Amino acid sequence: MDNYSRMKELVELLNKYASLYYEQDAPVVSDAEYDALYDELRRLEESEGYSLKNSPTHRVGGAPQKKFEQTKHLLRLYSLDKCQSIEEFYDWCARTEKTISPLPTLTAEYKFDGLTLNLLYDNGKLVQATTRGDGVTGEIVTAQVRTISKLPKEIKYKGRIEIQGEGIMRLSAFDKYNLTATEPLKNARNGVAGAIRNLNPAVTAERNLSFFAYNIGYSDKTFATQKDIREFLIEQGFETEGDFSVVNSKEEIEDYINRAEKARGGLDYLIDGLVFKVDNLSFRDELGYTEKFPKWAIAYKFKADERTTTLEDVVWQVSRSAKLNPLAILDPVDIGGVTVKRATLNNYGDILRKNVKIGDRVFIRRSNDVIPEIMGVAETYEHSKIIEKPTVCPACGAPVQEVGAFLYCTGEHCAPQVISMLDHFTSKDAMDIEGFSEKTAEQFYNEIELRSVVDLMNLKAKDMFGLEGFGDKKISNLLASIDKSKHTTTDRFLYALGIDGIGKKTAKDLIKRFRTLKSLQDATFEELSQVDGIGGILANNIVEYFADESNKKIISDLIQSGVVIEEIQEVDGVFKGMKFVLTGSLPTLKRGEATAIIEQNGGEVASSVSKAVNIVLAGEDAGSKLEKAKKLGIKIISENEFKAMLE
Repeated sequence: MDNYSRMKELVELLNKYASLYYEQDAPVVSDAEYDALYDELRRLEESEGYSLKNSPTHRVGGAPQKKFEQTKHLLRLYSLDKCQSIEEFYDWCARTEKTISPLPTLTAEYKFDGLTLNLLYDNGKLVQATTRGDGVTGEIVTAQVRTISKLPKEIKYKGRIEIQGEGIMRLSAFDKYNLTATEPLKNARNGVAGAIRNLNPAVTAERNLSFFAYNIGYSDKTFATQKDIREFLIEQGFETEGDFSVVNSKEEIEDYINRAEKARGGLDYLIDGLVFKVDNLSFRDELGYTEKFPKWAIAYKFKADERTTTLEDVVWQVSRSAKLNPLAILDPVDIGGVTVKRATLNNYGDILRKNVKIGDRVFIRRSNDVIPEIMGVAETYEHSKIIEKPTVCPACGAPVQEVGAFLYCTGEHCAPQVISMLDHFTSKDAMDIEGFSEKTAEQFYNEIELRSVVDLMNLKAKDMFGLEGFGDKKISNLLASIDKSKHTTTDRFLYALGIDGIGKKTAKDLIKRFRTLKSLQDATFEELSQVDGIGGILANNIVEYFADESNKKIISDLIQSGVVIEEIQEVDGVFKGMKFVLTGSLPTLKRGEATAIIEQNGGEVASSVSKAVNIVLAGEDAGSKLEKAKKLGIKIISENEFKAMLE
C-alpha cells in the first residue's frame, strides 16, 4: 500500500474512532491503540509534506492524550430506580407508604436526557465541575463546563455547595451544529456526552450546550423540601427548565404525566421520562437508599423507541451460574442513535411465549433506552425456523437440565462458567486480585487447565512459566496480589463466592446480621427471611448453596489455601445487644451520625419496625414507624434520652 492510500485509510479510521468516542460516548479502541495510529499518521504527513483535508491532526488538541483527572464527590450521586407504567409507579407508591403513611407529598419534574454533572461552588465561585462517574468518583471537566454560556460562574450564596443537573444540547443547537458539521451528530444526548468528555474545550464550546439544575448534593445550607431547593436554584441564577409541580393525589399525578407526554414533542430538548420525589427531605432520611437508588424517588420512563428488524439467529451463552441465556442476532438497526445488532430473549419460556422464530421480523425495544429486547413478532414467513431448545451445552457438550423456564449446563468444568466465575471472584469488590482479568482467566483455563477458584489461590510460579505475556515480573506481581487478597473481610469473601442473587450490599447486610461465615452457613430459611431485602427465593438460594457438599468443599479448600477471613468483632458498649430504628428528624443529630453512634457502642440499626426492635429513636415528623412502635409496645425515646443513655 502506498503512503497516500495508507494516510487515507488512517484518516477514515481515526475519524470513525473519534466520532464513536466524542459524539457517541462509545469508544471501541483503547487510548494506546488510538495513539499508535495517530502517531503513524503524523509521521506519514511529515514525511510526505502534506495532509488530507479531513485529517484529525488539524483539530486543536486532537485525540485524547490522557485520561481526565478524577475526584471524589463531597456527597455520593445515585442513579434512579425506574418504572414504565402507571401500575409500576403505584407499586412504588405502595412501597413508600409502608414506611410513611399516608403517601407524602411528591414533586414531579422532567427527566432530562443528557449528561449528569456535579458543580462545586465555594465562596460563591464555580471551582470544579465533574461528571457523575460511578457516583463516588467523577471526571473533572471544569474547563469544558465553563464554556456553557448561561451557566452562573458566580452565585449569591457564599457557602460550600454542590449543584447537580444535566448537561443538555438543545435541539435547536443540535440542528444548527449539524448544518455545517463534517460528521453530523446522531442525537443530542450523545452530542453533549461527547462534548463534555472532549479534552479540547473549544470543541465543547462549538456545540452551544446548556445546563439545567435540579438538585443539591453536599451543602452547608439546610433545606426542608425539594420545592425549597428549586426556588434556591432559581434565585442563584440557574436554568431549571421544565414543568415542576407538587402533586398530592392520583388525579394530580396522572394529569401531570398526560400533560408532560403531550408537551414532550414540542420541547427544545430531549426528555426520556419524569422524576417523582418525596418533597419532604426529612422523610427521605427515613426512606433511605438501596446500593444504587434512593428509595424516595423514581423515574417514570416514557415508552422506549421501538423498531422492527429481522431475527437472523439465536446463540446460547453460558453464565457463571450455569444458566443458558439466549442471545438474538439481528439485522443491524438504528434505535435512538445506537446501532443494535443483538438483543435479549430472557429464556426459553420467553421464546415460546412470544412465539419468535429465526427469520421473523420482530419488534425491538431498547428497554430504558439501554438494553435491547425483543418484544414480539411483527411478521412471520414460510421460511422462518423454530428456535430449537438445546439439549446439550453449546460450550462443553454436557447435558442440559431444565428448571422452570431456565436451562442449565450440568458440566463440571464448562469453560464459560469457570472463566466467568474466576473473573467475578477476582474482581475489585470481591477478592480484588490486581493483574487478573477475564482474558487472563481464559488463557489460564486453556493453557494451564485452571479449573476453579481454589486452583487460582494455589497457583505457583512454575505453573505460569512459558506463558505468553508472563515474564518474571508479571508472575511475581500476580502471585503477590493473590497472596495479598487472601486476607479479606467476610462480606467480600461472601460476594466473591458468586451465590446467585447476592450482590455487594446484600453481602454486607447478611454479614452485619450474622457476623460470621459459620453463622450464615448455619442460618435457617426463616432466619434469612427476616433480614431486610432478603426474599424467599434468595433465602432459598443461600440455604441450598451452603447445603451443597461441593460448595462446602470449595470454602474449606479456599481456607486451606491460606485465605484468612477477618470477621466482624463484637463491640462492647452501652447499646450492646440492642436493635434501634430511627424515624423523623432529630434536633441536632443527622441520621448517619446517630447510626454511627449506635454501632460504635455495640448496637444495631434496622430499617423497619418489628418485634425484634428494642428502641425507636424518634424526632419531629415521625411517620408510620412511630405508630407501629406504639402498637407493638416498643420503647420510644427522644434525642435527649438517647444522649442520656450514652452518658
